[in-house]
Amino acid sequence: MRAPKLTRRSFLKTAAAGTAVAAAVGVLSGCTHDGSEEVSDPVVVDEDSAEDILETFESVDPTLVEEAVWSFPLGNVLHPAEGTWIPVTTAGSSATPMVKASALSLASGQLVEVVSEPVGKGTTRVIYDARCSDYAYAWVELDLHSRDWALYAAPFSGGTLSGEAVTLWEGDKDFDPAPFVVSERTVVWQVQPSTSGSRTTEHSSCYVWHLGDSDAKAVVESPGRFATAPALSGDAVVLAPRVRADEGVYYGVTAYSLSDDLETRLDQLVMPQNVRPFRATRVGERFLVSVEASYSTGGLLGRMGTYVGTADGSFFRLNREPSEVGCGHGDVVILKSQASYFVIDLAKRQYAVLASADRAVDYGDYPARSGECDLFVTFATVKDADTGYPATVAVRTFRL
Repeated sequence: MRAPKLTRRSFLKTAAAGTAVAAAVGVLSGCTHDGSEEVSDPVVVDEDSAEDILETFESVDPTLVEEAVWSFPLGNVLHPAEGTWIPVTTAGSSATPMVKASALSLASGQLVEVVSEPVGKGTTRVIYDARCSDYAYAWVELDLHSRDWALYAAPFSGGTLSGEAVTLWEGDKDFDPAPFVVSERTVVWQVQPSTSGSRTTEHSSCYVWHLGDSDAKAVVESPGRFATAPALSGDAVVLAPRVRADEGVYYGVTAYSLSDDLETRLDQLVMPQNVRPFRATRVGERFLVSVEASYSTGGLLGRMGTYVGTADGSFFRLNREPSEVGCGHGDVVILKSQASYFVIDLAKRQYAVLASADRAVDYGDYPARSGECDLFVTFATVKDADTGYPATVAVRTFRL
């Protein structure tokens, strides 16, 4: 792992932009939160003490109203975002570039190209991932041969990059490409050792950077890999670092405040020993945590499923194999199972099943929201009704 070299590179930005410069930012050392700070006690819940949603809640017809449906060419993959623009990775029309970074306007349904080619040079360099808000766009590039990667960010407005791009981080094959999120004018990312590299014993760190800053901040350190990617939820970001490292393997699903660069820990749910969370976010004051395997210890939280609740041990459980990170608003949460979505109203003690897009079950229907949201967005690869072959990417929106 290495901080960006203080060099400058030129690259051709997108359509209306012309030539721009990618400048590296520095990284301030030190972490607000590290593995030695005081953390909450592990939460162990008796197997019969949490409500099973499918057994105790009333099943009702879906109440979400479909607001918009758009159809796009194959090869477009949406990624979770908080605003009116959704980041999209788009298959290129030729082998070079293999992937482009795009954005979808939820206001108009227009899909626009944002980064037309990688900043880094070389035929094996590709755009690997992208995230955006209504004000900033960030993307990771990966060299498919060397496994070197870099994280870039730039101001974003109206569907185009509106300012100079910067290099936030560069890594090699010993470190995973950074999982990251973008909120307003802030980028949050994790750097952690690869499980197959030569640096597996090194700590992982989370960083924060704001548009216009010359430096990023190291804010959270994990003595080992984070269990989940960062997830946005309103004014919070949820991480799952290793905690209580001197006692064993524990993961602390933790909500940090974005307003003060993660200095404030809003809430924390420490999983039972050896239980690794699969996905984690927060809706209101409740955590949404999924576990993808059943463990021999750990009580109820050591069983496969998705749990909605708080650190005091008050949980609801969806007893289905988890898939993607959840989202919702108020007392309504949306959890994805393998073939559909469960729309759960915790106050009314009801649930409804929102089916995947027609002819999309083979390839999956996925959410493009996580955490707090009042407009639910999904996308799916759908098959042609006559040929049975993949035909289009369908995007749907629903108002909560």
